[in-house]
Amino acid sequence: MIAAHAHVRPRGVPRPWGLCAVLFLALALLVGLGVGAIDIGPGAIVRSALAHLGFGVHSPLSSVQDAILWQLRAPRVVLAALVGAMLAVAGASYQGVFRNPLADPYLLGVAAGAGLGATLVIAYGSGSPQLLPLAAFGGATISVVLTYVLGRSAGRARATGALVLAGVMVATFMTAVQTFVQQQHSDTLINVYTWLLGGFTTAGWKDVLVAMPYIVVSSVVLLLHRRVLDVLSVGDDEAATLGIDVGRVRLIVVAAATIGTAAAVAVSGLIAFVGIIVPHTIRLLVSTSYRAVLPLSLLVGAGFLALTDVLARTILSPQELPIGVITAFFGAPFFAFVLARSR
Repeated sequence: MIAAHAHVRPRGVPRPWGLCAVLFLALALLVGLGVGAIDIGPGAIVRSALAHLGFGVHSPLSSVQDAILWQLRAPRVVLAALVGAMLAVAGASYQGVFRNPLADPYLLGVAAGAGLGATLVIAYGSGSPQLLPLAAFGGATISVVLTYVLGRSAGRARATGALVLAGVMVATFMTAVQTFVQQQHSDTLINVYTWLLGGFTTAGWKDVLVAMPYIVVSSVVLLLHRRVLDVLSVGDDEAATLGIDVGRVRLIVVAAATIGTAAAVAVSGLIAFVGIIVPHTIRLLVSTSYRAVLPLSLLVGAGFLALTDVLARTILSPQELPIGVITAFFGAPFFAFVLARSR
């Protein structure tokens, strides 16, 4: 019994690594809240938070500092953490369900659909801040539905490969339509590309409340399937002999990862490589088991994007760099490394 327990335990989250991930996220949140044009120390942040929560602690911040912290920085940091967590756990889930180490959350056309939806609103709807997230979410959802319908038409035997090819086709079509719209409304190009490169410049608590339900529910569903993803890693036939309904599991995981990713993209724009960098770093350092990869991806992804957002808003201060530029800068060489290693 003891030997069996020792064999199973490492497949979960090792306690030291779990603690490191929690501390990394806490540090990232404190850095995100404290760094800016007006720096605020971690002690002041904690005391101010306790004061707002009614613990009888006096806040050391002035009214201006308090407004900067809780009305400007806090929603931005929280939203960056939510989006980072979702993109990372979705990337890990896609890699598991497709058994492809290079799969990411945008594999089935989410990015192209969201980009087209946002482009249409910017071109024809004057970039309405109310319509933009809704259009991006709708475009991403439509793209994935089309991808799934086309992929399923190839039959169950080739479902995985057909879904990927269908995603490429749908993404190509959506990108073509988006390019056509951009050419017809060249005056909106700057706004379109600003959104496409991603960022949290205009983030507010309303954006957090819009995205959070989708991201939380999707993340919970994916975490509940982390053991099944380990089974799927041995192959569809082997998983089926163990009693796994492979088609049903793949549909649930893909749907959850896609809905969460669509919600994240709708409020942040297109932020690439998070779903590649974070899960693969965890696989290299900790474990290849999805029982460890998924929960750690959730925590580390949140901290990673919160810190990346700090770089985006400080590296060229007072100007702000699109966060997608930062993630691409780190992600492109990392992707090349993963590609070479996957051989």
